[in-house]
Amino acid sequence: MTVRIVTDSSCDLPQDLADQLLISIVPLKVRFGDDEYVDRETITTDQFWKMCAASPVLPETAAPSPGNFDAEFQKLAAEGATAIVVLNISADLSGTIQAAQVAARDFAGGIPVHVVDSRTATMGLGLIAIECAKRAQVGASLQDILGLAESLIPRMRVYGALDTLDNLKKGGRIGGAKAMLASALSIKPLIEITGGLVAEAGKQRTRSKALAHLIGILKDNSGKIEQLGILHAQCADIDAFVAMVKEVYTGEVIVGDIGAVIGTHAGQGTIGIAFRLKA
Repeated sequence: MTVRIVTDSSCDLPQDLADQLLISIVPLKVRFGDDEYVDRETITTDQFWKMCAASPVLPETAAPSPGNFDAEFQKLAAEGATAIVVLNISADLSGTIQAAQVAARDFAGGIPVHVVDSRTATMGLGLIAIECAKRAQVGASLQDILGLAESLIPRMRVYGALDTLDNLKKGGRIGGAKAMLASALSIKPLIEITGGLVAEAGKQRTRSKALAHLIGILKDNSGKIEQLGILHAQCADIDAFVAMVKEVYTGEVIVGDIGAVIGTHAGQGTIGIAFRLKA
């Protein structure tokens, strides 16, 4: 049996790693005003951040169409896939999974397609896709991989330290005066993805304290973590943060860029951690 793994571009996986593990990434779209781009295809991460810096309005994201997923399913079936598992960003954060479900329901390629709600996003989703793809590469059955995915989902943790409130300001969620005050006080909001939703996880007065808080989370889970990813949005201090992480976690660390999908909401300068707890 040849099971192939499909995910979406909110996963923030490095492309070379996805290619190595034969993980297919169906892109979401990002819009700046009337101009629409296909994530990872017609706009790179670097181009996205440059456009964000120059744009007076917040970009918007749009889910892929069912046809985008169907085209990927057709391609994988033609390559010899005997089943497909689709892992998507949380249904509470995006309509992407609905497009995947429609495509899976109507797929006429003669092989089973199962869609799984990861209940997470960014590298939390990416880490689940990695493990499922590794299992697929050694010939695991469809049911084994589906069972693995369901066992991984409740053990994923994702935390982020935002560097700026500009995106919240541009999106109209906070007023300009409040954003200026927060900026003057160097307030750095912390978020986590829990139960499929983004929740506030506190705030710190400086970036260094916010990053130290993330390290503290890793320390609190010392000995319980079996997979770890770091995500960042064009951060000049990413190397220093990776070094801090490696002081408290000795396993492999996967570092991924925050792309257009997550970056639209998190903003430049965001650093996050995604990890899986042992069963």
